[in-house]
Amino acid sequence: MLRLTSLLLGVALLLTGSGLLGTLLAVRGAQAGFDDRTLGLVMSGYFAGFFFGTFLGPPMIGRIGHIRAFAFFAALAAIAILLHPIWVNPWAWGLLRLVTGVALVGLYTTIESWLNTEPDAGTRAKVFSVYMMINLSGLALGQLLLGWGGMELATLFNLTAILICASVMPVSATWLVQPEIPSLTRFSLRHLYALAPAATVGAGLSGLAMGAFWGLSPVYAGRIGLDTRGVALFMLAAIAGGALLQVPIGRISNGHDRRLALAITALAAAGVALAMLLPAVQANHRVLFGLFFLFGGLSFSLYPFAVAHMLDYLPREHLLSGCSSLLLVNGVGSAIGPALAGGAMHRFGPSALPVYFAVMLVALAGYLFVRLRFRRERTFAAPFRPMLRTTPSALELMPETEPSHPPADSPD
Repeated sequence: MLRLTSLLLGVALLLTGSGLLGTLLAVRGAQAGFDDRTLGLVMSGYFAGFFFGTFLGPPMIGRIGHIRAFAFFAALAAIAILLHPIWVNPWAWGLLRLVTGVALVGLYTTIESWLNTEPDAGTRAKVFSVYMMINLSGLALGQLLLGWGGMELATLFNLTAILICASVMPVSATWLVQPEIPSLTRFSLRHLYALAPAATVGAGLSGLAMGAFWGLSPVYAGRIGLDTRGVALFMLAAIAGGALLQVPIGRISNGHDRRLALAITALAAAGVALAMLLPAVQANHRVLFGLFFLFGGLSFSLYPFAVAHMLDYLPREHLLSGCSSLLLVNGVGSAIGPALAGGAMHRFGPSALPVYFAVMLVALAGYLFVRLRFRRERTFAAPFRPMLRTTPSALELMPETEPSHPPADSPD
């Protein structure tokens, strides 16, 4: 795995810049007077760009090669980032967020397809774990830069662009052979739902919740009175919770019906979200941060539960296509979520965001309990793997998607 060090260093720089940018935009947009509905639509632009970039990026990478594609997407992302403080307009920011989403998914796809060159399945599983750990660490470090940078917000845009550009250096210096990007057949939504309905609904509703989380949680934190450093700590608490609690939550679920574990986790996260509405909680920042830490751990586990459920049910030869389709369902939900939640916050105030989380999560739990009532409980062997939503190339790192595995049982 040492030979992949330069790629992983590039990932660390890239994710630190990306983590800083998302929270920075919410803080700067609120300062510029953007209302919550506008900020929700602006933040949706990123996820829409990420969705479209999943289709646009691989052909370009295959045509011009990994290093040149990485440099191209990094330059595109840096330009879009640097235009934000120059062009402070919601329509412009929406367009720039769309472009940034396309650029970043191109960067992630380039690195993740490169990481797949590791031939040993055991090492690939370790690479996947390290890659996800770097994802969470980079996002967390980005919050620290916002909270303790001691710089003006306009300067932080420059720092973000610097980090994106710096990620090109270790990647372009690698001596690894540039791999081929395989074509991937995706299932239609109807086919995916027929194969694994619980996983499909879980991915969609968790996307609706988590898209709003990433896009509007910094806005919510600012609206309830936290300063820039407080907003950074607020987001850091949730990311730390997602990094530290996914593993124990997943281990508890192993050997049990994944639908029940997903439903209980969603209900617990909904309860934590509603607890954040209590005036005594909002008046005590330590308690608020503690609740958001717990919310991060629970809510970050929802999409990995959906993936694990998919791994349990699909025939092995269809796992990669199924997980890739599941990723797109989650991505569509993530693109819609900030717009819905932003509209609710605009009408009902910042307290609408925790309520929105609770509504999405209770809906997910309710659907799963209905399925549990009509489908008998079963136990499964596929392990829970902590992860963030990324690109289809990262899914190829999971040993479960290797075609050599025996077929699984039929879906629920």
